[in-house]
Amino acid sequence: MELIKNSIALVLLMHSFGVTAQVNWYTFEEAFEAQKADPKPIMVDTYTVWCGPCKLLDKITFANKDVSEYLNANFYPVKFNAEGNEVVRFQGKVYDNPDYDPQRAKSRNSAHSLTRYLGVSGYPTLVFFDKDGNYVTPVVGYINSKQIEIYLKLIYQQDYVDFKNADDFTAYIKSFKNQFRG
Repeated sequence: MELIKNSIALVLLMHSFGVTAQVNWYTFEEAFEAQKADPKPIMVDTYTVWCGPCKLLDKITFANKDVSEYLNANFYPVKFNAEGNEVVRFQGKVYDNPDYDPQRAKSRNSAHSLTRYLGVSGYPTLVFFDKDGNYVTPVVGYINSKQIEIYLKLIYQQDYVDFKNADDFTAYIKSFKNQFRG
């Protein structure tokens, strides 16, 4: 009984200090390696250090308890700096940022070659891969917890495979029943 009281007190204390839910982020390579042993879809958050909407995505959307719990349970979430200098091995190729300028590490920098390969055209962009590692779709721009829920469930449940055209996606959105709070 004492343990339960202490656990409740800890949760209340954490809540009062603004501790929020957290996504368990993977690197690009870690996610694709983990996917081999336990197939799950991958969501790549391509961000930049200077991007305001990217920071909002972290502070609001990914801090939402429903979003973070769903991501952690059903996806390999990846955090990828689209203008960083990380070397990434993907599909037998090496991606880097040869024009990266360390003096501009906290501001706009050159785009990473993986960013270009993925077709990212704005920040933030969430890039989704299915449970077999196949590219599915990008989602460009800031989205809130209700909006991301649609994409997370669409990808996880593979509902998109039955879509014949854009009208099918529109109908899916119209009939979607949100369950995430926030």
